[in-house]
Amino acid sequence: MSRFPFDAVLFDCDGVLVDSEPLVARVLSEMLTARGWPLTPAQAGEVFLGQSVAHLAGLIAERTGKPFTEEWLEEFRQQRNRALERDLEPIRGAPEAVRAIAAATGGRIACASGADLIKVKLQLGKVGILDAFGDHVYSGQDMPNTKPHPDVYLAAAAALGVDPKRCAVIEDTVTGATAGVAAGATVFGFSEGGPHHSTPEALRAAGAQVIFQRMEDLPALLAAYTADAAA
Repeated sequence: MSRFPFDAVLFDCDGVLVDSEPLVARVLSEMLTARGWPLTPAQAGEVFLGQSVAHLAGLIAERTGKPFTEEWLEEFRQQRNRALERDLEPIRGAPEAVRAIAAATGGRIACASGADLIKVKLQLGKVGILDAFGDHVYSGQDMPNTKPHPDVYLAAAAALGVDPKRCAVIEDTVTGATAGVAAGATVFGFSEGGPHHSTPEALRAAGAQVIFQRMEDLPALLAAYTADAAA
């Protein structure tokens, strides 16, 4: 059997490992509508796809006509976390894929998200895979720049002791794929359909090398990439 083609695999979280976007969109819809920016859950999902709420503070202040405050952000995070703790489910096949890839890489995997670290760890714990990542869980909000800048992926690769060019990045949005490409990684774009992922065409235009629709296919796609590239 040929050697696994990547030195490490770096995963986004929302929409890749956990099906969080519909839950968060519902909370955003309720809270922003109450604050003066009427949005349906579908509209909220579209506006915030691949973006953190904190990153869009200026837009929220503009559309609501009210200042974006730390108090409002904290209230949002509390309501969001309650919804996630109650209803969050994994992306189908993701927990099994993560453990298979961890085995294939000798544990060299990381989760590198644009969300705040408390949310990322809450979600990974809720779906039973926080232990698979060990200490290698990172938030772009703790970096100088968050996605679409590459900082969080560069930090994850450095912490694992690998060259980012020898990493695969697993993403589902243009924002995230752009960050992975900027880091020099090979981006695998996950797009299972529906409004909470970028389209295959958009992911490919952002630089994703491989597009796939089923998370259970990912371990084999990663393993085959080397064979294809070396052929």
